[in-house]
Amino acid sequence: MLIDTHCHLDAAEFDADRDEVAARARAAGVGVIVVPGVERAGFAALLATCERYPGCVPALGIHPMYVDRATPEDLTALREMIVLHRPAAIGEIGLDFFVPDYDCERQEFYFSEQLKIAREFDLPVLLHIRRAQDTVLKFLRLAKVKGGIAHAFSGSRQQAEEFIKLGFKLGFGGAMTYDRATKLRELAATLPLDSLVLETDAPDIPPAFIGKARNSPEYLPRIAETLAELRGIGLDQVIEATTANARAILKGLA
Repeated sequence: MLIDTHCHLDAAEFDADRDEVAARARAAGVGVIVVPGVERAGFAALLATCERYPGCVPALGIHPMYVDRATPEDLTALREMIVLHRPAAIGEIGLDFFVPDYDCERQEFYFSEQLKIAREFDLPVLLHIRRAQDTVLKFLRLAKVKGGIAHAFSGSRQQAEEFIKLGFKLGFGGAMTYDRATKLRELAATLPLDSLVLETDAPDIPPAFIGKARNSPEYLPRIAETLAELRGIGLDQVIEATTANARAILKGLA
């Protein structure tokens, strides 16, 4: 069984055929899908999605690209939702220094506050770290949360090792399937296998074998095949290890 540790199955891109997408993923051997939140307004729909489809597990959080419409009351609501629904993680949270005209201070405020919530409820976090790995690491060293997953990891080996030291697994998905992603593929091939988890980030980050089409959790087995090929090991070994890694860091999956 495979675990997709990061898939936005609640996204509008799946509104027309979500039942079919979930069924195809399950038929392909994806037994668990972690569905991260991005803003308070979407929490109810996310939770309904996870209730509807077997194997779907919620995470709740405010994404750094959505903080422009967040309010401090949303943090109170997040705490209330955690008490009621006990998600597998707090996420998707973090920093994004790639988007144009980003508000660093606002992003850092909501990231810091959500790390406090994660520590308060003893939950791991799903991290968004685009162009912000070192700053995220700085916050993690101060917050001392219960580990989690550095989603869509694309940093350096040194940064990877720092996340691992802090108790984090590294998420690898569609970006790893591109031949031109040489540094990322080298990391996927050589980092300790017990530090890696698989993800799609569907409907985003489509793998090379589907071009620019909408990504979907059903493609996770082929992403796993890429990791097996890069490491020169069997697919069964990749599936067993990454599934164990996901369960080890996201206790709510068990």
